[in-house]
Amino acid sequence: MKKFFSFLLVSSIYFLTPRPVLAVCPVCTVAVAGGLGLSRYFGIDDSIIGIWSGGLMVSLTLWTIDWLLKKKWRVSKFFVFLFWIGITYPPLFWAGIIGHPFNRILGIDKLIFGSILGFFAFLLGVWGDKKVREIKGKQMFAFQKVVFPVTALTILSLVLYFWI
Repeated sequence: MKKFFSFLLVSSIYFLTPRPVLAVCPVCTVAVAGGLGLSRYFGIDDSIIGIWSGGLMVSLTLWTIDWLLKKKWRVSKFFVFLFWIGITYPPLFWAGIIGHPFNRILGIDKLIFGSILGFFAFLLGVWGDKKVREIKGKQMFAFQKVVFPVTALTILSLVLYFWI
């Protein structure tokens, strides 16, 4: 248990200090986290909140993997992602945000449904950024690493908003 809290403390300190190169831009992660904090206040649907929380979990997973690899630790990406799911969903369930029988879409809780979609949208945005850099040999514009994933999440949010 002591090692777990040490890991949380070290990772928190690491995430709060600036680094020159990270798996996903810190500005993107902070923007997503800030948006999530305000979204429930403004009454945004849980499926759309889920899209952004899924993207945030992917971003945090990539950060954690990048940090662990720099420390020369062998790491399973799947278990790192499960870690972030484990500290995201249980508190939401205990608070009554996840699990309400009338808060479902296609038989799945709206927040979890949106998170699954956001997971894939964020990965698509990261993949798109890498593919453009590979084809062009450089980034096309400033903050491209931020714009691609955030745009993917925004487009998916708009699609889901008009679909619901």
